[in-house]
Amino acid sequence: MSGINFHIVKSDDKKLINHIADWYLSEWNIPIDTTIQRLSNFPINGIPFQIVMTFKGIPITTGGIYCHVSLLDREPRFKEFKPWLALVYTAQEQQGKGYGALLCEQIQNQAKKLGIKELFLFTHTAESLYKRLGWQEMERLESGGKNIVIMNKKL
Repeated sequence: MSGINFHIVKSDDKKLINHIADWYLSEWNIPIDTTIQRLSNFPINGIPFQIVMTFKGIPITTGGIYCHVSLLDREPRFKEFKPWLALVYTAQEQQGKGYGALLCEQIQNQAKKLGIKELFLFTHTAESLYKRLGWQEMERLESGGKNIVIMNKKL
C-alpha cells in the first residue's frame, strides 16, 4: 500500500515517543512518563523494540516486543513465557482498516530477524484479529473483570 512506512522507534525520536505516550495514556491510562522512560531506554537493536507505522508521514499504529508485560505482575506463572507482542494500538480514526494486522506482521518479521522463534500475547479485545494472523489460544483467565486470552505464535 503506497504511503505506508514502518519505523523502529529510537531513543532520540522524542516527538514520536510523546505521541505514543499520549495514545497509551488515552487507551490504557499508562502514565505518559512511564511510556517516555520505557521507550527512551530501549536498546538500539534488539529486544525490547517498538515499531510505528505511518501513512503519508502521519503515525497511525504502534506496538512492540517486550520482555515484561503487566499480566506478569498479576499472574507470575506466565513469567516463563517471553517475549511478548504488546501495546498494539491503532489511532481511533484508523481502526478497522487492516493497519493493526500490517503492523503485527512487521513486528513479527523484525522479531524473526532477531532470532525469536515464538511470541506470546494477551488480549481481551482483539482475539479475532490475532486468530486471523495465526495465533493460537494457550489459556483463558479472568483478571480485573476481563476475559483475557493468552496466545502464542511460532515464528
